Amino acid sequence: MLRSIYTSILMLLLASFAPAWPTKADSHKTCIHFDFSNTNQQKAKDENQKAENLFAFIWNQWMQANPTWASSIGYSGFDDQWPDLSLQNITLQKLTTRCHLTLLKKISVKKLNSKNRISYDLLLKKTQLILDSYQFPEEYLQINQMEGLHLYFIDDIDSSPKTSLKNFQDKLQRMRTFPTYVDQTITLLDLGIKKKITTPKFLMKKTPDQVAKMIFKNPKESPLYQIMIEMPTSISNEERSKILLETQEVILSSINPALEKLHKFLQEKYIPEARESFSCSELPDGSNWYNYLIHHHTTIKKSALEIHNLGVKEVARIDDEMSQIREKLNFKGSKKEFHDFLKTDKQFYFTSAKDLISAYRDIAKQIDPELPRLFNPLPRLTYGVRPIAEQKAAASPTAYYFPGSAASNRAGYFEANTYNLDSRPKWEMEVLTVHEAVPGHHLQISLAQEQGDLPEFRKHLFYTAFIEGWGLYSEELGKDMNLYKDPYSHYGKLTFEMWRAVRLVVDTGMHTLGWSKEKALTYFMEYVPKDRLQSENEIDRYIAMPGQALAYKMGQLQILELKKQAQDQLGKNFDIKEFHKTILEQGAVPMETLSDVVHAWLNTKLKAQKKGH
Repeated sequence: MLRSIYTSILMLLLASFAPAWPTKADSHKTCIHFDFSNTNQQKAKDENQKAENLFAFIWNQWMQANPTWASSIGYSGFDDQWPDLSLQNITLQKLTTRCHLTLLKKISVKKLNSKNRISYDLLLKKTQLILDSYQFPEEYLQINQMEGLHLYFIDDIDSSPKTSLKNFQDKLQRMRTFPTYVDQTITLLDLGIKKKITTPKFLMKKTPDQVAKMIFKNPKESPLYQIMIEMPTSISNEERSKILLETQEVILSSINPALEKLHKFLQEKYIPEARESFSCSELPDGSNWYNYLIHHHTTIKKSALEIHNLGVKEVARIDDEMSQIREKLNFKGSKKEFHDFLKTDKQFYFTSAKDLISAYRDIAKQIDPELPRLFNPLPRLTYGVRPIAEQKAAASPTAYYFPGSAASNRAGYFEANTYNLDSRPKWEMEVLTVHEAVPGHHLQISLAQEQGDLPEFRKHLFYTAFIEGWGLYSEELGKDMNLYKDPYSHYGKLTFEMWRAVRLVVDTGMHTLGWSKEKALTYFMEYVPKDRLQSENEIDRYIAMPGQALAYKMGQLQILELKKQAQDQLGKNFDIKEFHKTILEQGAVPMETLSDVVHAWLNTKLKAQKKGH
């Protein structure tokens, strides 16, 4: 899983562009008066230059609207700011997006070259998707047990650059204005209560404790203080001392009071008034909202029922493969007994978090030398392995990828959950590393960043089906990299595929077909050998993030189908490295666009093959 708020992707530095662009306050006015042929980019000589100017303009406006995203990807100019969640600005952003669509429709698409035509199509689709989202008041759902400022604000401060005194002064300013960010969040949550658009009550009961864990009476114990210690040696001792003193003061005077206010609001008002129901269909216009979320995450035109039925078929197929491994192991008991054995036998578990992380690092080192056989090019950005932060671990998934940034001198990180070690089996470690690190999220996202000839927005588009579909497809590649030799590890690989197939059934079941949470949990635990805590966390995740979990399997199946088509048609001329390059060099794209790209490549190959004969 990629750590998300749907915008946690990366990009290269565009610092040279930032100062000349307008401020966030007049973004809509600037959009209305945008001049294609006279920007601070280049004077447009033709339609391609006009389009490229518009691509850069819209990208910059996205950065203005999402300053923490901008920081995480190394886009300078907004490192001292939070997103503006005021009602006035939310209205302004909606008007600005409509303006973007109007500007895009002024481009003569027929005059664009092939690269710009793809870019135009992607930006048009993304803009329309954003506009479609405005039908549904998602701004009122700011917090749940997996997402929200209470879980991400430290990462948002940490992710901005750490190379100069100005960088740390910006971090301090961001901390000082944290109370405004919290107040705006509370206002939106309070409006959600009035409109009966809230996160389910049972999910929200986990959040006050998450908030409380971020309040440090001794500021030196705060992760924020630890971040500020990491100043470069180029900063004088006098300035260093001043920054650290100000950090302590701001934690006590700004951060702690804001978190205490949020804690009190959640505990005393939000949770008591949050909805008892959990299905997306029970929100206002919930059925249409869920259908939108399906399309948003999968980018595939399938109904909830079609996805549900596909999931049932996939579950049956994978279950048959798993039974064959149990037979090879000569296990005499039932499937449930085998799963109980996997979940409880001490040989499958570490007793030390340090040992678990060390073992993950060893697997990563084993994978790295295998990559050149399957990929060319490989990303330049490095990655590491570290545990999920303690305050997030209890409600977090087994692992996720935290993107890095070459521009911010920050490596990517595969973050593994060390909470409750008895639920972190060794047999899932190889497949998890392949998905979250390489050749999964780190390889794909880093390569997207490094596509120098693409417009900046294309290096950082977020399509769950592509990104998570690639992660699940990468699990299949584990076999090509000499992993899963141990039958338990092979079984673990299948449990992960089963896990994603089950999601198709239970997510649609709960949000469309009227399934209870208990029915979904029972179905999940019948097929996936996770303990009850992990299983409940998974079901809770699907309730908190409707439709998101559908994208993994839907994306994987699309990539596998494209690969099969290429293998069948090219035969011995099929080159896996060339196929992977074709998939990855466009950055993340909708599945429909990916299909078009692969078929165009395939047609070119077939024509050359025919000409060669």
